[in-house]
Amino acid sequence: MNTETKTAATTPDTRTRIVRAASLLMQRQGYDGTGIKQIAQEAQATLGSVYHFFPGGKQELAVAAIHHGDQEFFDVLREALEREEDTARAIADLCGELADGLHASQWVDGCPITTTSLGTAGRAPDIQTAAAQAFARWRGLVHDRLRASGMSESDAYDLAHTVISTMEGAELAAQVAQSKEPLQIAGKHLARLIALHQ
Repeated sequence: MNTETKTAATTPDTRTRIVRAASLLMQRQGYDGTGIKQIAQEAQATLGSVYHFFPGGKQELAVAAIHHGDQEFFDVLREALEREEDTARAIADLCGELADGLHASQWVDGCPITTTSLGTAGRAPDIQTAAAQAFARWRGLVHDRLRASGMSESDAYDLAHTVISTMEGAELAAQVAQSKEPLQIAGKHLARLIALHQ
């Protein structure tokens, strides 16, 4: 494969660059703090391109950004669960990895779903729906893993909610405090809780 072909194959297309830029900026600045012009600049795209792909403007783009963040974390969560046979250990390890990643980003790269959706509560139902669907997908992944380990349906359902909600809250607390400790403690106690049900 020549360099020209390799570059074409690995360079994200314009729409992908726009969505990634929107996801990153809204993750760091929130929905209201992020403008279409800034997204276009970050994506190295024209304003015309942004509106071509997202005629619904910033709200439509925010939904796409949430879907992007949803898939990114879904893949991280799935890989963590596949890498470690013990579910309790997998969740504890993932909390540690999230803490390390947040620290490495100088506490700016928290959950893109939460940051984007919280600023639109009550005024952007499409964004709220996309965020709710993301959390449901993550819970579903944990639920299925817990069920596969022999846990009852009701316990797996409740515990999956607890795992995702605790991780989300701990990540926000870690970001605000600029400390790994909330995620590390959450991971330790989630692991104990899961182990009690296994």
